[in-house]
Amino acid sequence: MFKRISVSDVQSMNESEDIQFVDIRDEASFAAGHIPGSFHLGQHNLQQYIESADLDKPLMVCCYHGNSSQSAAQFLHEKGFDDVYSIDGGFEAWKLNNPVESGSN
Repeated sequence: MFKRISVSDVQSMNESEDIQFVDIRDEASFAAGHIPGSFHLGQHNLQQYIESADLDKPLMVCCYHGNSSQSAAQFLHEKGFDDVYSIDGGFEAWKLNNPVESGSN
């Protein structure tokens, strides 16, 4: 089962652990701004990501407002990720008090 996490708890966790971020928003939104170091995850690269990611490292799932990320987090947990979180408030909450990157990866 995935867990929900606040932006402030993500920040605290990120200071003490090596965590990975995926962003499930559309490509244009991701290119306009995203959490630094996050990976743009979509149908086109989902299987590749699952095969190459560290299933044991905490995984933060980000969408626009924290709604779609919940079902994506559950799906990723079912695919073998042990420690999966949906970021409450999504990217909109993140960008209020945190740095963002632009461009695609």
